[in-house]
Amino acid sequence: MPRIEERCHSAVLVTLGCSKNRVDSERIGGALTSGGWVVRYDEEPTMDDVLILNTCGFIGDAKEESVGYILRAEEMLRRGLVRDVVVMGCLSERYGAELRRELPGVKHWFGVKDGRELLAVLGVPVASHLIDRLQSTPRHYAYLKIAEGCDRGCSFCAIPSIRGKYSSLSREQLIAEAKRLAEGGVKELMLVAQELTSYGRDLREEGGLAELLWALSEVRGIEWLRLHYAYPTGFGGNVLEWMRSCSKACKYLDIPVQHISTPVLRSMNRQHDGAATRLLLARLRDVVPEVTLRTSLIVGFPTEGQREFEELLAFVHEAQFDHLGVFAYSHEEGTSAAKKYEDVVPFEEKQRRVEAIMDVQHAIAAQRKRRFVGKTLRVIVDELLGNGEAQGRTEYDSPEVDGEVLVRGGDVDLQVGDILNVRIEGVEDYDLFGRALGSEKGESILGK
Repeated sequence: MPRIEERCHSAVLVTLGCSKNRVDSERIGGALTSGGWVVRYDEEPTMDDVLILNTCGFIGDAKEESVGYILRAEEMLRRGLVRDVVVMGCLSERYGAELRRELPGVKHWFGVKDGRELLAVLGVPVASHLIDRLQSTPRHYAYLKIAEGCDRGCSFCAIPSIRGKYSSLSREQLIAEAKRLAEGGVKELMLVAQELTSYGRDLREEGGLAELLWALSEVRGIEWLRLHYAYPTGFGGNVLEWMRSCSKACKYLDIPVQHISTPVLRSMNRQHDGAATRLLLARLRDVVPEVTLRTSLIVGFPTEGQREFEELLAFVHEAQFDHLGVFAYSHEEGTSAAKKYEDVVPFEEKQRRVEAIMDVQHAIAAQRKRRFVGKTLRVIVDELLGNGEAQGRTEYDSPEVDGEVLVRGGDVDLQVGDILNVRIEGVEDYDLFGRALGSEKGESILGK
C-alpha cells in the first residue's frame, strides 16, 4: 500500500459508532501525536489534512451513516479539499473488498486489527502497545476497553465475524492505561467491551472482572468506575460485592437483556431465559439496593409475534429500568438468524413496537428520577454554562446516553471535572436540576 506523502502531518479523525470505536480512534490519535502529527477530532478537515474515518459496520443505520461519510470523503478528496483519506474500523473490516471496488478513489483501507499497518502508511513508528491515547472526550472522563471480540454467539449479531473471538487485555496493561489516563486528569473511567462478564476467562489470571475492578479502584486520581455492556449470564456475585462496598463504584450497571420471552431468547441464542432474567434483576437490586439499571431490547425479531411483544411490554412495566434503549431488528448478513429466519415483521410494525415501549419507558424514567428530589447527590461537572451554572451528571447517569443535572453554583466555584454535593430540587423528563453545596460526599439515595 502506498505511503501518504511525508510532508503531511495533520489529521482529522472522525469516529462513528460505539465507545469501543472511540478508544480505537484515541489510540491512533495518541500514536500520531507521539509521531509529531497534529490531530483534531470530528472537525471539518482542510486541504492540508489527512481525513481518517473510523467506521461502524454493525447494523443497517450505522452502515448507511458510515458509507455516507466515505462518499463525502471521496468527493472531498477528488476536489482537493483534503490531502488524503484513510478508512478504518468495522465497515472496512466487514466489506473491505467490496468497498475497494466501489470506491477506487480511496486508496487506504484498514480493518479492526490493522492499526500498526495504518500508522506505517502514515510514517509513524509504533510502540509495543497503543495505550498513549489522545482523548476525544472531555479531560475528566474516558472509556477503558478491557477486551476485544465476543464468544457468545447471539444469532442476530455480526460482531464475532467482525471483531473475532473474545480476547481480554491483561490486567497489567489495563492498570497502566488507567494510570496514564488518571495522570492526564481523568476522574471517571467507563469500562467497555463487547461484553464485560467474560473478562479474564481466556487469561491465566485469577479473579476475572472483580479483581480488575479492585485493582482499578487503587489507581490514584480515579474517583468513579462505571460498567457498560455486562452479559446477564454468569455475572458474578464478587462483582456485585465490589459495587456494593467500593466507594469508587458507580451504582450503575448496563446489562442488555434483549427480550423476556423465553422462546424469543432461545431463537436469539441467548444464554438466559425469562425466569433467569427476572431472578438476576432481583439479585442485583437485593445486593445493591441503590443500583441504577440500563438495558437494551430488540423488537421485531422474526420469532416475536404479538403475544411475545405484549409479554415484553408488560416486562418493561414490571422491571422499572432507569434507562432503556430499544432497537428494531434487521437482518445482518452472515448471522445465523439471517440464515434461518425470514424477516417477517413489517418495518411499520417494528417502529410501532419501538414507540410503544419508549412511551412506557419515558414515564418510568421520569418517575424513577423523582426519587432523587430532595436528596443530596454527588455530581460530576461536565460543562460550564455561564451565569454560575453548569451541566453535570450523577453517578447514576453515563455521558451522552443518560440524563443530566443542571447545577446552580451559588457561592460554590464550579469547575469542569469537580465532583460536588448537589441538592436535587426538581426533575424534568430525564434530567434533574439542583443547587451545589460543595465537594463533600453526597448522601445515599436511601437516606432520609
